[in-house]
Amino acid sequence: MNLQDSFKEFCNKNKLEENIQQKEIINLLDKFFNHKETFLSRLFKQREKFCFYLYGKVGVGKTMLLNFVYDRLEIKKHRQHFNEFMINFHDFRHEKKDNNTISAFVKKLKKKYDLIYLDEFQVTNIVDAMILGKLFEVIFDEKIKIIITTNTKLNNLYKDGLQRDQFLPFISIIKKFSLQKELLLKDDYRIKNNEKLQEIFFPLNEKTTFRINKRFREITRNKNKERKIVTTKGRDFIIENFYSGVARFNFEDLCDKNLGAEDYINIANLCNHVLIEDIPKFNNDNSNQQLRFITLIDIFYEKKVRLTLSLEENFDNLSSSNKHLEIFKRTVSRMFEMTKCP
Repeated sequence: MNLQDSFKEFCNKNKLEENIQQKEIINLLDKFFNHKETFLSRLFKQREKFCFYLYGKVGVGKTMLLNFVYDRLEIKKHRQHFNEFMINFHDFRHEKKDNNTISAFVKKLKKKYDLIYLDEFQVTNIVDAMILGKLFEVIFDEKIKIIITTNTKLNNLYKDGLQRDQFLPFISIIKKFSLQKELLLKDDYRIKNNEKLQEIFFPLNEKTTFRINKRFREITRNKNKERKIVTTKGRDFIIENFYSGVARFNFEDLCDKNLGAEDYINIANLCNHVLIEDIPKFNNDNSNQQLRFITLIDIFYEKKVRLTLSLEENFDNLSSSNKHLEIFKRTVSRMFEMTKCP
């Protein structure tokens, strides 16, 4: 059975609506993974593509499509959130401390994988921005295929970032070796036709505090309270309220402190349900905290952590800083999904 027929069966089984856009992407992915060099391709010097770059707005089904294809590939493969992938690289570089770090890291990847799937690709710091061009160049030299989901058009990656000129080689190398495709759908499938109750409480007042305390007692009933210490590269983060996989935090505990993706990954590895209180409106004054929150939600989503939240406003009115306005739409969509009652 080819991918097109398999996708049709998948949609019927899961009661999903098929559309032309998705079918076109499945067809492109089929060609991407089954590239055959022909006389014409050699004549016109059409090089094999090693990256499939799928971008589009929040909740249109990018990850669903790539997951569908990825699950059906019988090759050496690895799926990883982009944040974790870069953390692994930086750890490797810190350990080796030599001039051949990138080459050694990629050769290690090549021994294990023919395909790497990087979900939720985004570049937010200058350290990653400066290294990605060379890293991906070596990855493509080793003929490792990459598939990427992102909300951002390639030319807009790391837009307005510090020393963006250092990042431009990455854009050039991706353009050279990639198939780029935008997935266009009108609705956020995660929100459309949703009728389930949400584990969200707003606004922030005494009534909300009473309700969220009651909910927390329900989900921790018959569980013993512990004090957990999460250590990340010598930094200790203390979880005061931990009940057998259920943890309770204030927004400031997680996003006002100097925490990053690796800290959030280590917290997520301990938790299956997290309650976060006092999530504020976001604006240009607290954009740094907002970026940490975006990273936190991305990682919890990837790790399938359920959420219970108390917010200053409902999702529809949760404002954003100008800098993170577009990417925050994904965060809100994911929070909506992660707080659905089972």
